[in-house]
Amino acid sequence: MWQAIGAAIRVETGEDFAVRKCLAIGGGCINSTYMVEDGARRFFIKLNHASGLTMFEAEADGLREIAGTGVIRVPHPVCAGAAVNSAFLVLEAVDFSAGRKGRPEDLGRQLADMHRVSAAQYGWRRDNTIGSTSQVNTPSDNWPEFWRDQRLGRQLALAASNGYGGALQRKGARLLARLDGLFAGYAPLPSLLHGDLWGGNYAYAAAGEPVIFDPAVYYGDRETDLAMTELFGGFPAAFHAAYCEAFPLDDGYPTRKTLYNLYHILNHLNMFGDGYLGQAERMIEKLLGEAG
Repeated sequence: MWQAIGAAIRVETGEDFAVRKCLAIGGGCINSTYMVEDGARRFFIKLNHASGLTMFEAEADGLREIAGTGVIRVPHPVCAGAAVNSAFLVLEAVDFSAGRKGRPEDLGRQLADMHRVSAAQYGWRRDNTIGSTSQVNTPSDNWPEFWRDQRLGRQLALAASNGYGGALQRKGARLLARLDGLFAGYAPLPSLLHGDLWGGNYAYAAAGEPVIFDPAVYYGDRETDLAMTELFGGFPAAFHAAYCEAFPLDDGYPTRKTLYNLYHILNHLNMFGDGYLGQAERMIEKLLGEAG
């Protein structure tokens, strides 16, 4: 496998490379990760089952989509492929030695600049994944309809297939039917989104430059990215202040924040189990009380 990965790197970069050293990297619950080098160059490698190749190809496309804006850094995707029953994604090996010691204000402003990049429709040119779950991005002109049908509706249907019926499905169906009430007078631009912006998906390069990674890219309401930065923590107040100064949020954001984070909690329910069931039901109840 490592010979095949080395060969893929040589073909893509046009420079000689053979894996001389391989170091397993911790972190992540979906892929195995490694740092490989030949004494002169280093690359970051993600591995999954061979069926994960489409996931890696979509991730690489998402990184290119963000990189193309020129406003915020992502690891450069080198190549993706399959060998020995495994799929692999080769990325630039960013020196993250600064860890969290960069300027969160820079991250806030740069994310705001990325969100100013827009498209004609919500969605994206291809489907991808949110964690290990399929994420459908069929383009749409109607944001509430997109969020109902391609985000919450799909997660609720998956939850039903995983055995989570009863109150979750009854309350979820009521929320889907009343979703438009949460968007009264609000029509967001289709902003370029990271799509999975929790605290583990950003860091600072050695010189302090913000870097975002592991995206689930599509075009949608920028509030979805901001909502997730508040879901699990890890983003300091200076980040939020800088973002809001650069690109102020609509007054209805506090309510829609719960709606957007419900998608991720449902996804965690589907990936990790019923520890998230009560939280999902409470979020739905809160939204039903605010939907009008």
